[in-house]
Amino acid sequence: MSAAVAPGATDLAPRRRDLSQLGVCALLLGLSALVVTDTATLSQGLVDEGVVGPRPVPYVVAAGLALTAVVLAVDVLRGGRGEAEGGEDVDVSARTDWARLGTLGLVFAANVLLVERLGWVVSAALFFGATAKVLGGRSLLRAIAVGAVLSSLTFYFFWVVLGIQLPPGILDGIL
Repeated sequence: MSAAVAPGATDLAPRRRDLSQLGVCALLLGLSALVVTDTATLSQGLVDEGVVGPRPVPYVVAAGLALTAVVLAVDVLRGGRGEAEGGEDVDVSARTDWARLGTLGLVFAANVLLVERLGWVVSAALFFGATAKVLGGRSLLRAIAVGAVLSSLTFYFFWVVLGIQLPPGILDGIL
């Protein structure tokens, strides 16, 4: 609750603007400009590949970044402040589990290193299974099976719908 103000008196305390949020706005605008300039330098040969092509999507992302930056800046300059995180279903007093974060980082790095050798389907299935297990999943085999189904679906989605072939790896000739 706010403190009561005497009748006839006004609350003259100016609203303090959160300059860190304006920094986030500047970062978003900078990222938007970077995406636009980088997209403008795409070679014509690369742009003609695939159904959608790589050129329109970055422009949409850049527009979204710029719009978000402008809306956030207007809100901050009008005195808007984000609500402090209440934690919802997270125990905010719990310490960071650095071992788990490090393990997730290693799993991600292994995926990056193995995707060319093993192929998208196998690598993504192993990545999904390992990530699920690190985050507390009970059955590693079930997680890998779910990952295999999801990675197969994404493999064919990219190949058939988008015209982009992900690395088949050891399943070359089978997929």
